[in-house]
Amino acid sequence: MKTGKIIWDGLAKQNPTFRMALGLCPTLAVTTALTNGLVMGIAVTFVLACSNVLVSLLRKIIPDKVRIPAFIVIIATFVTIADMLLEGFVPDIHKTLGIFIPLIVVNCIILGRAESFASKNPVFSSLVDGIFMGLGFTLSLSLISVIREVLGTGKLIFFGNLLFSFDFSVLGFVLAPGAFLTLGLLLSLFNYIDLKRGTRQ
Repeated sequence: MKTGKIIWDGLAKQNPTFRMALGLCPTLAVTTALTNGLVMGIAVTFVLACSNVLVSLLRKIIPDKVRIPAFIVIIATFVTIADMLLEGFVPDIHKTLGIFIPLIVVNCIILGRAESFASKNPVFSSLVDGIFMGLGFTLSLSLISVIREVLGTGKLIFFGNLLFSFDFSVLGFVLAPGAFLTLGLLLSLFNYIDLKRGTRQ
């Protein structure tokens, strides 16, 4: 499979959030601030890339009957590493993200890519797939986070640094309904763009 196609699939065509609607639990839960969404996306990217590589390396060794449990063990190993790294280097953000870091183990994106891509493709392609699927997820979380933080608090903060602020906010955007509203509007926008592009073609 061509590297360019893998990159485009991860970032746009098969974007985990806006195209396949996967990983919506952390998407809705942690996107109250840009920093939270970005760190969660980076953690998922790390786990995706590492687990894809190891699954690809072991794809001809793991017996078919136990491949799903084996994939979960591999994913859980890298989630544990990510969890420990976050706790060691960014403890405040780690505390804010809470249970959603360990729950990366059951994120459908990661197991789905291990099963549908890494177990059938060579190591380099699997690495590229993991990185760019993760980056697509990170960009989605970051976009939702920016919208919710700006509209919900009237400011945008990046790792403790105030980027800008203004005298307007709608508290609902940092609450649960705001997550559903923001995601729904963005999904509608991307579907509308797809419809327009299809009509032109």
